Amino acid sequence: MARCSSVWAGVMALALAGAVGTVQAEPPAGYPFVTYEEGVRQAQAEDKPIFLYFGREGCGWCDKTNKETFSDAALRERYTENYVLVYVDAESGRRLTLPTGERITEMELGVRLRVFATPVFAYLDSQGERLYSAPGFKTVEDFKDIDRYVRGGHYQHLSLTEFLAAEEAGTL
Repeated sequence: MARCSSVWAGVMALALAGAVGTVQAEPPAGYPFVTYEEGVRQAQAEDKPIFLYFGREGCGWCDKTNKETFSDAALRERYTENYVLVYVDAESGRRLTLPTGERITEMELGVRLRVFATPVFAYLDSQGERLYSAPGFKTVEDFKDIDRYVRGGHYQHLSLTEFLAAEEAGTL
């Protein structure tokens, strides 16, 4: 019976450690990623869109994206100039405050934005409203395409595939 109690206590400790988010994933090095609240404040002050990166500890595709894609200096410059960069750990219990004043966890923000795997890259307006989301590993060219799509406002009336086809055909 004592062994069962110690196993149960160990399971509960692991569950609580995960629930409070004591282990945080890391954003890519060399980028000025900030917290969600800081990012929304900065985006509103500068009237810039938000690039929201949902990652998590142990995410192999996040590591691949960080190493192969975010290591590109031109991409770093493009995204740093044009977006407020926000990193959220999709499994974290860290609390944040939405622009409405509601307090939720980073994990709950992911659920609201339909983040069910990582990485997911969400593009938000300066008020925190979702414009577009791109799940999975992305190349430098993918991010350049999405940047033109989002900043050009094309997401309002075309799918990304339609936008790229129209761009290639010169019919935009």
